[in-house]
Amino acid sequence: MDALTKLGEEVNVLLESLNSVSINGQTYAFNEFVATTYIFWMFVAILLLAIVMYIAVRRTALVPKGRLAGIVEALTEFVRNDISIQLLGQKDGKKYFPFIGSIFAFILINNLVGLVPGARPGTGTMGVTVALSTTVFVAFNIIGARSQGTWTYIKSFSPHGVPFPINLVVWFIEVFSATLRIFTLAVRLFANMYAGHIILGIFATLTALFAEPLIEAITTSGHPIGVAAIGALPSIGWLVLMTALYMLEVLVAFVQAYVFTMLTTVYIGLAAHEH
Repeated sequence: MDALTKLGEEVNVLLESLNSVSINGQTYAFNEFVATTYIFWMFVAILLLAIVMYIAVRRTALVPKGRLAGIVEALTEFVRNDISIQLLGQKDGKKYFPFIGSIFAFILINNLVGLVPGARPGTGTMGVTVALSTTVFVAFNIIGARSQGTWTYIKSFSPHGVPFPINLVVWFIEVFSATLRIFTLAVRLFANMYAGHIILGIFATLTALFAEPLIEAITTSGHPIGVAAIGALPSIGWLVLMTALYMLEVLVAFVQAYVFTMLTTVYIGLAAHEH
């Protein structure tokens, strides 16, 4: 089909649009220029989060007033009780909840903003996800040093009872493993959000390509509409699949925020207590 023959070219255009930014008519590749579009939408997400939080908490009450306040409270209680307190205990869970809750809120709002047609998620670029994971890395190491004492925390990377010099080998492996968390956290979040946008873009492209002959037949006199309508039937299927995938991406936005936050909490717990 003509639509399928055009797909390869359209996918290349899609990938180029995701990996580049146009400024004053000049196109810059992803590796030539900071991903300004992603950063712009990140700041939009931060502003939106500030507005949502202000609206939700501008009136303090025992019972939240309004649907938005109820949603914010439900998410806050979920992160505090089911992630922070459950994994860290009552005392540490409440102590580190502000940091953990901020991580969850930042990732979630960026993921959701990225699902708005025409927008891009701040979490869809490695620059943001690496900054996030580096922040987590610095935070749990500081927490570990403060909780256990700097020297005790450094020694905790090697288990008790391991003879010399094997304990040095184990220590280097554990330190390397802990440092690697920067990349595992960053790549997991980035890959899921970026891949989701590519797949959604491909389904949208397929829908448009199959519907294009029908639109052309309707707008141009002399073209047989019946034949074009039959050729456009697959676009309905692609549209249904795209809608289902869009709903799935909404779920993925929550799941990825949850996974990143849960792993952050686990790392804080491991650092705060000698093991």
